[in-house]
Amino acid sequence: MRRDEEGDRVGFGGHRYRTVDAGTRAFVDSFGDYTGFLGPRLVHARRLLSEDGTLYVHLDYRESHYVKVLLDGIFGRDCFLNELIWAYDYGGRARDRWPAKHDTILVYARRAGAHHFDRAAVDRIPYMAPGLVTPEKAARGKLPTDVWWHTIVPTSGAERTGYPTQKPAGVLRRIVQASSAPGRRVLDFFAGSGTTGAVSRELGRHFVLVDDNPEALWVMRRRLGEDGVAYVAADGSPLPPSEG
Repeated sequence: MRRDEEGDRVGFGGHRYRTVDAGTRAFVDSFGDYTGFLGPRLVHARRLLSEDGTLYVHLDYRESHYVKVLLDGIFGRDCFLNELIWAYDYGGRARDRWPAKHDTILVYARRAGAHHFDRAAVDRIPYMAPGLVTPEKAARGKLPTDVWWHTIVPTSGAERTGYPTQKPAGVLRRIVQASSAPGRRVLDFFAGSGTTGAVSRELGRHFVLVDDNPEALWVMRRRLGEDGVAYVAADGSPLPPSEG
């Protein structure tokens, strides 16, 4: 899409955008085109993963089953680790069906059985029924399961950047804690608001963020600053300093 105040969609900051057909860079959000767009990027993601690396693919529930089949073909079914359900409670209330209140995160290992997973590093959560476990277990908390209850980024919260698809740091923190070690590198192909980078830096990881949306780059640059972060174009040339 491109910025156009007469455009057909409303996007970041309330601005209007026009959908532009630009080959593989533009796609319709449907099964055939969506997987055609995502497939080559997932192939590259697998190529770039270390032998003990893990891929997390965060999806709308309407697309997750199509992408699961695609990922099985790229990684192999034996490399499938989890279907994580991120459950929240916000947005509209459907009257003719159960309200949709979750996203899906598919998790694949680069090589079956060789992936890094540090359960001890993950922040524990309270037991839903602490009276059913020992006081020691209740005090320690439990390891999260494959269903994650986590609020969205609060509208008035300090974490909020204003980017429309911003993910909460708590969700990304859990992923980075479990599937990377301090000093390792984390890659996000669809970086958006830069939450992956902010969390990786907080946890002592290096990070590479990719996005072709100028609004995303502006938000990431404002959020991450210039100190110790290099901003480069697709051809590898350095981007000029932000104008604010």
